[in-house]
Amino acid sequence: MKKIAILGSTGSIGRSTLSIVSAYPDRFSVVSLAAGNDFEGLFRQALRYKPRLVSVASPEDAHQVREGLEMSGLTDIEVVHGPAGNVAVAKHPEADFVVSAIVGVAGLEATYEAVKAGKSVGLANKESLVVAGELITAEAKRQGKPLLPIDSEHNAVHQCMRGGRVLEVERIWLTASGGPFLNTPASEFDGITPEQALNHPTWKMGPRITVDSATLMNKGFEVIEACRLFGLPASRIGVIVHPQSTIHSMVEFVDGSLLAQLSVTDMRLPILYALTYPDRIGSDLRFPIQELRTLDFSPPDLEKFPCLRLAYEAAEAGGTKTIALNAADEAAVAAFLQRKIRFSDIPRIIRSTVHETVAAHPESITEVLKADAEARGSAWDKIEALSRSQIPNSARVS
Repeated sequence: MKKIAILGSTGSIGRSTLSIVSAYPDRFSVVSLAAGNDFEGLFRQALRYKPRLVSVASPEDAHQVREGLEMSGLTDIEVVHGPAGNVAVAKHPEADFVVSAIVGVAGLEATYEAVKAGKSVGLANKESLVVAGELITAEAKRQGKPLLPIDSEHNAVHQCMRGGRVLEVERIWLTASGGPFLNTPASEFDGITPEQALNHPTWKMGPRITVDSATLMNKGFEVIEACRLFGLPASRIGVIVHPQSTIHSMVEFVDGSLLAQLSVTDMRLPILYALTYPDRIGSDLRFPIQELRTLDFSPPDLEKFPCLRLAYEAAEAGGTKTIALNAADEAAVAAFLQRKIRFSDIPRIIRSTVHETVAAHPESITEVLKADAEARGSAWDKIEALSRSQIPNSARVS
């Protein structure tokens, strides 16, 4: 019986993980859950899965959950809160495997502490590797425990890499759907609304990652993540647009062979793979191979989608440059969704913030978070200045 801790239990990855737990009750049980501000969702999960420990964002929410559990007769579930609560969930002594699915830098400290505690970690929080991948991968190596990617693309690469040795790998190919604006002229980007950007053609995801997919920044983050997970330079991580999203990633070997991973577009499959690695177990998540008709590929347009180019540049530099890339993107996407800036302003904010960030390599999570706060503040200063100088997005929505 593998005992699971979930950081971000009420998000899409968290809910999918719990559905796997429900489908395989003889294999998995839940030990601890962290859910941010969704205390009602966490309460329902606690009633169903009866973990040892749960965490929410605020002490007020913790009081609500604690009171509800006591009224339901579940007085043995400990309720904690805040960043320290997330760390407690991640380090719970009974947990064998930690699913890291808190969006953004908020999940960094708990993820790092899980690795330090010697837990096997399934990573759906790409920001942790983008901003602190050098520290996290080094600690995982010291602990001798795997970092198993849950992102569909990196999970696919992990599967393909089992077909050869790392020294035999020529290049990793990450596929991109191209997002909702693949065929939209760049001249129309100024008028793109949040509603349009949130209408992803393939995946149902949270707001930030959906907008990042529309700018291709999400793919840029995945390039950085792949560098850290698989130990290859950015020059050997390729991105190719594949609108069908049938092939999730490919690995090209030195002899010219290509291994590609195909599966249904359902996050339960990479989660199941991570939870059961190195084994595979049966599931009903079947790809309808008989319906496969076409596989289209094209190179990404880096002029039209400059965020991807910015990510490659940051990946080459590493350290504070990738920290600033993530912080500026998170701020710019939030500002776009608030209609403070235009869609086309997102890469401008990021480029300016990363450019003025002094290159360095933090040696602790404290230093990472300090660099993140500085870059985030700088990005918001630029956003406020820009929003005062132009017509807000809301005025252009018909």
